[in-house]
Amino acid sequence: MLLTLLLAITLWTDSLLFEAYQHEEMDMWREFVTQEHSPFAIRLSPLLYEYGFCGYIVDRDKPNALPYVQQFRQHVEAAKDQLPIGHYEMYMSAVYVFELRLHESIHPLKSMNLAKEATRLAPDDPLVLSYYGTCLFYAPKPFGNKQEALQWFEKAKVLFHGDEWQYCWVREANEMYIQQCHEKLKKH
Repeated sequence: MLLTLLLAITLWTDSLLFEAYQHEEMDMWREFVTQEHSPFAIRLSPLLYEYGFCGYIVDRDKPNALPYVQQFRQHVEAAKDQLPIGHYEMYMSAVYVFELRLHESIHPLKSMNLAKEATRLAPDDPLVLSYYGTCLFYAPKPFGNKQEALQWFEKAKVLFHGDEWQYCWVREANEMYIQQCHEKLKKH
């Protein structure tokens, strides 16, 4: 009974998160990120920073962003030994992306190299592959490549069809990236 209830709450949470992510409604992300003792903190905290609140703050509100990026780094460092293989590299890549945007770092290759290393360590993890696709899609030239990003998104799409990802908002986000990539490629 408890397991069924937790699954129902997780499904509901994931659908709300994806909707918030799609529409850039950051209040929900802020609530999840700032509630350290949330039952979802262990499962979702790094993802929430990377795909939601932290990235939004860097893009929209730079003066207030640095403390959140530093907090993100601390969370990732603290969870290093508990994270799945390749996820530490994936999240640290995101840290460097945010630091670059905030002019706190001058090393763009650190981010791309870590993201690539994550794919070497976890070649069958759809989350890692989707993240690398995102890096390639959004990185400026000469680091980015939208055609190659699409290939990584498509690889992730196949792997996201496993049962454990069926109700995960990141799977839906990957589908959204594929559509965006196709649209951008048509324009060039």
